[in-house]
Amino acid sequence: MARGDVTIFQEAMAYLIDGGWEGTDVIKCAILDNTTTPAADDTTPALGDYTEVGTGGTYVAGGTSLGTLADCVTQTAGTMKFDSATNPSWAQNASNDTDAYWGLIYNDTDGSDRAIGFVDLDGPVDMSAGALSITWDSSGIFTIAPSA
Repeated sequence: MARGDVTIFQEAMAYLIDGGWEGTDVIKCAILDNTTTPAADDTTPALGDYTEVGTGGTYVAGGTSLGTLADCVTQTAGTMKFDSATNPSWAQNASNDTDAYWGLIYNDTDGSDRAIGFVDLDGPVDMSAGALSITWDSSGIFTIAPSA
């Protein structure tokens, strides 16, 4: 895995296709340390399965909102695109955490805070020494397309 790679949890793909969430659900991006390494095949991935970086400075517990599920999901010609107009960022602050490793995309409205995927930050990223910004690819965070 390389810096900037986004991995979608296998369980999340099944849950999205099954219609387990509502369009009004709020999707967020939280920052994780390296206590527990996320993997695509984690069984029931949720925010509580990982260790979020400490709050303080410019980082608030739970991370940054990416919008609602309805804002993030579009469909064109049978291909679903998951994307956000929000590129989360946290300004440098001496009180920020010093060991950011992953950005976790998750459903904050879901009672379990089920995770959708994660982005590799190639940590440790010291948020006290510089700003942390995640810029999503112009083609979207991820797509699901039917096979030919």
